[in-house]
Formats: sequence, C-alpha cells, structure tokens
Amino acid sequence: MPEPEVDLHGQARGARPAADDAACMPPAAHAPFLNRELSWLEFNRRVLHEALDERTPLLERLRFLCIFSSNLDEFYMKRVGGLKRQVAAGVTSRSPDGRTPGEQLTAIRKTVLPMLEQQAICYTDVVHPALARADIHLLQWKELSDAERKQAHEYFMHDVFPVLTPLAVDSGHPFPFISNLSVSLGVRLRHPAGSDPLFARVKVPDSLLQWVRLDNGDTSSGRIVYRFVSLMDLIRDNIRALFPHMVVEQVTPFRLTRNADVERDEEDAEDLLEMIEEEVRRRRFEKVVRLELGPDPDPWMLQFLIEELDLEMADVYEALGPLDYGGMSCITGLNLPTHRYPAWTPVTLAPLADDGKDIFAAIRAGDLLVHHPYESFTSSVERFIHTASDDPKVLAIKMTVYRTGDDSPFLHALVRAAESGKQVVCIVELKARFDEERNVQFAQKLEEAGVHVVYGLVGYKTHTKTALVVRSEPEGLRTYVHIGTGNYHAGTATSYTDLGLFTCKPEFTGEVAQLFNYLTGRSLKKDYEKLLVGPLTMEDRFVEMIEREIDFAKAGGPARIVAKINSFEHRGIGRLLYQASQAGVHIDLIVRGFCLLVPQAPGMSENIHVTSVIGRFLEHSRIFYFANGAHDPVEGQFFIGSADWMYRNLRNRVEAVTVVEDRPLRERLWQVLQIMVNDRRNAWDMRADGSYIHRQPTGKDGPLGTHDQLMQAYTPPPG
Repeated sequence: MPEPEVDLHGQARGARPAADDAACMPPAAHAPFLNRELSWLEFNRRVLHEALDERTPLLERLRFLCIFSSNLDEFYMKRVGGLKRQVAAGVTSRSPDGRTPGEQLTAIRKTVLPMLEQQAICYTDVVHPALARADIHLLQWKELSDAERKQAHEYFMHDVFPVLTPLAVDSGHPFPFISNLSVSLGVRLRHPAGSDPLFARVKVPDSLLQWVRLDNGDTSSGRIVYRFVSLMDLIRDNIRALFPHMVVEQVTPFRLTRNADVERDEEDAEDLLEMIEEEVRRRRFEKVVRLELGPDPDPWMLQFLIEELDLEMADVYEALGPLDYGGMSCITGLNLPTHRYPAWTPVTLAPLADDGKDIFAAIRAGDLLVHHPYESFTSSVERFIHTASDDPKVLAIKMTVYRTGDDSPFLHALVRAAESGKQVVCIVELKARFDEERNVQFAQKLEEAGVHVVYGLVGYKTHTKTALVVRSEPEGLRTYVHIGTGNYHAGTATSYTDLGLFTCKPEFTGEVAQLFNYLTGRSLKKDYEKLLVGPLTMEDRFVEMIEREIDFAKAGGPARIVAKINSFEHRGIGRLLYQASQAGVHIDLIVRGFCLLVPQAPGMSENIHVTSVIGRFLEHSRIFYFANGAHDPVEGQFFIGSADWMYRNLRNRVEAVTVVEDRPLRERLWQVLQIMVNDRRNAWDMRADGSYIHRQPTGKDGPLGTHDQLMQAYTPPPG
C-alpha cells in the first residue's frame, strides 16, 4: 500500500495520530463489528479535515471548525452522558467490540484529545493568521489601540455591564446553577482585609453577539477592514467594574456540558406533551459530563469547580484554542464571497418551472423526483403544501413533522388550511432530541388553529417524512403524496442533501394513507407493497432483498447492493451482508457518519466497500439499490426514504421507504450513486480497523467532488 499523503501539520491524511491507534482499533482482531462511539469520532475527524484542507475557502474552514465543536458538544451530551449513566448504575456489559462503558469513556478521551489539539493548531497557526491577511482581525484586548479600547469600554459599560450578574459563592450564597454549554468566567477574589480566596461566577450572556465589531472599517486603500474583540475578552478585561474595591486575583473562562440522555417512561405517561415538557426542564439540571477551561487555568479554581460539580480530572478538557467556537457565526457569516464556497441557487425542477401551472397537474403527468439543495425545496415541497392549503378543491392535508424551523412556512400554511375548513392532520414528533421545545410550540400553535395534532405512537418516534393531499377533481377524489428522506425544514433544505418523490399513483397514495391511519387510528395493516414501513415490514423486507442478492450471486447472476445512508449499526443486517460478500455480492455502502461494519476483512468482507462523503453539503438522503438479477443496473430496484440501517430506525421508529419505479427517476438515482462511489475529491475509504483514507487529498486543480459535480449537472445550459 502506498504511503499516505501528509497534511499541513505533517500528519498522515486520513490517519489518526499514532498515540490514538489503540483507541480506535478493535480490541480483538476477530471482532466483527467496530465501536459505535469511536466510529462516530472518526466521522467528526473527517469533518475536522475540511477545516484542515487548504482547498476549503477560508470562512468555510472556520465554519467547519465550528461544526466540529458543535458535533462534539452533542456527542458528549448524548453518548458520553449515556455511558456515564451506565457506569454510575454499575453496568458492565460490553459493546460489540468488547469494551465496558468505562473502557469506552477512556478510549473516547484518548481519541478526542489529539483531535482538539489539531483543531487548536489549525485555528491558531493557520485560520487565524489567514483571517488577518484577509482583513478580518479577531483581536485580544492587548492588541487593541487606545481608541479601540476606549470604544470597547464604552460599549461594555452601556450594553454589556447592565446585563451581567456576578454570583458569589460563600456561606450565604450557594454554588449557582450553570446552564448547559454556557460560557462563564470564574473569578478568584480576595477581600482587601482578608487572605482566603473567594469564588464568583460571571456568565457571558448568550443574548449578545459573541464578537464585538470595532468602528474603524474603511482604510485609505478603500478596503473594508473587520476588527473584532470577543465578548468574553471584553468582559474579562473589564471585570473589575463588577467587583469594586475587591482584589481580582485570577479569571478563568470555563464551559459546562450536561447529560442529555434523560430516561423517559412513556408507558406510564398520562400526557405525552407534559412528559416532554418535564423532560426538557429536567435536562437543564442533569449532571455535568464535561468541564472545558481556558488555557492555563487557575489550579485553585480548577479544584474548586471539580469539587462543586462532582467531576473527575478525566472530565476536564483544557482548551488550547478558543473555548467556544459556537459564537463565531457572525464571523463565518460575513459577506465575503471570495472566502466562501461559490454561491449556489437551487434550480427549479423542469415540470415545476412554470409558476402559473398547477403543481397537481405536473404530478399527474408523471412522478417527480426532487433532489435538494440542487433543486429548490421552495418551488417543490413548500409549493406543494402552500398550494394545497389555498386550493378550494383540496379537502384534506396530512403531514408528519420531525424537525422544522423556528418560523416554519408549513406552520402558516397548515393554519390557513385549517381556518379555511380543510381537514388538517399533523403528526408532530415531540421526542426529536434537542428540538422538543420547538416542536411543542409548533404543535400548540397548530392546535390553537384547529389542526388535528397527533403526537405519534407510544414507544416509537415518528421519523417518516410524508405528506398527503386529498383533492376533489372531475374524475372524483384524487390523492397526492410526497415521500422524502429529509425533514420539512426550509433552513436545512439549503445545506442538507435530500430526495423526495411526488406521486398520485393510487397504489402509492393508498399505502401512504394507510400509514397515516396507522399513526392516528391503530390500523394494523402490514401488507405494504410499494412502501417499506418501520417497524412493521421494513426490516424483514430488507433482509429478504439481501438474501435474494445472495441467491443471484450463488446462481452466477448479477448481484449488487448499494446503500447510501447516514449511519450503520444494525448487526443483524451486518452479518447478512458479510454472508452476501462471501457469496460474491458486490456491496458499496456510502455511509456519511459512523459505521460498525468491518469492510475489506479477509475471509469476511472482501466484497464490501465503505465510502464516506464529506463536503460543503451534509449528506442526508437515503438510497437503497438492489440489482435483483438485472444486467442493466438501472433495471434494478431503487428505494428512497427516511431510515438508516440502525436498530432504532427499523425497530423503534415509524419510518417509510418507497420504491422508485419510473426509469428516468431511477437513472437519476443511479447517477447520484455512481458519482459518489467514484468521487475523487470528497470521498474517504474505510479500512478494516475503522480508520479512513482520503482519496487524492492534495492539489487545487483535482477532479470535482460529489457536490460540485451535481451542481454542475443541475446547472441549466446558458441561454
């Protein structure tokens, strides 16, 4: 095997630091599956690489540093929090790769620390100086001119000081509640007449911009110069204004992460809405699982925080770069096109290009496949629901909502429809983690307008992405449906890749109607033909189709499986894929995130290739392909839908995957799969030890990656 190429820090691209090898390797060579947590960290390493890659535009590099940190926050809240709860409960059962919860926590820390160091080096040595060369100066207080300090101090006194609330800790003041992911300044104080250290906490308000722009924008050359000082530094360097006549001995920034893996008992919940609201409240007070501190923390303060928060040193992380990347959205959002990805405006699908044309007529003319963000979400999915809401011929609208935006256009459309007398049903998933509060508010607003709101099934999350419209037409009632892979979320539709099928074929719409009846009315239908429905039929259907490919391979016929998913955890399907590989089935898995399957292992999975594509868009669509004995690959079976090959998707969630039958649509799906399998720019190849190698990672003029190729393919010809 050729030597791996070296990145800008002298580390092999796609490979972890040598000290990290033991953390990510399976503990036993025969282990058939990898560790979920460590595999997820490998995914986040690929996200970090986008920031390290010198081909990524400057502001996008900073954005990927922020995404890396945001991903890690969620990982500690959900996964580390869950492991810590297991340790506290005395759980010693082992993961598929043979690790106890405690051993997994040790391996996680060992894996994360070098990545944090790499992130800090990238920011400090590469991105920060490059920003300065681009006239974007992120300054410390000591770097400000006298005039800038005066301006910053005036801003502090007028706009920041009134918002701050210093909280002291002493016999009369208990240790304060500190909210999840908030940035605080720990202050070691001393009374002028005393010698004992005192602790106080000052929260950096998240209601204010975290970077304060200083007014000296235009230079004599006509260039705009951006000069910022962080709000945290601004408060720290004016901290004495909060403690007059006290001696401020030390200031240490810190940040807490709390467990979000809260247990729930839906069976005993009399009101699901009340249960979710209570869970959100409880989560605010859950145990701290991580303490991050600024560089060179005060030892006294560190020990004080560890004791007060009931932590161990293994829970403490010293930030070598910025403590919190989350507040940098005002920097990454600067309108500087030369330092961003080239602007992309989604195109409108040709049959929908005429705004005056009835969208229902376009669907009657033939099934439509939309691919976001290359094709417009607004002119397809939003238009479908908006038109249905305003069309007097529409009698009913049914829709599922898993995640949606703060000011969702669907909320207003569904409210209008209900107020106009249409029957509107919305299944709102209250248990979508970290979106519970938004979904509760969404549901309450719908209920106030007269929409029939259903909170899904007890014990299952409703994850399917489906919408149904019933319309009165001259021939009688006709039903139209949209079956998608992504959420009804206008915001993420511009940055997540997703697919959606519009159809009015009765054999499809009838099954979607039955799916809604299952969600709202206890339907027990299980004989779906066009849909794979979780948890009813989906797992069995996938197993049947994999076994069918094994039979074709043994008979010497065409046998191939391609699955594009977000994550792979289902060990039952994994074992079946190992059998398929050994039988000669060629298997390509395009898995964006973690993958527990071991590819390319001699005697077990030589015919399994796992690829991950990471780039400007987040790969979110799910596509499943089975050759089904066809020599022409386009004649195989294609499916799209909401489910990954995870236990939770196939057994604990309501999911829908639909077959795609029309040949032109299958040709488009095959093109997408082939572009991704053959990507030489954004693709990573997974190795048997769980690490990844980046394909052709160097050179500014190399081949286009998946996202650029598809943008090029969807760009209409000039004229």
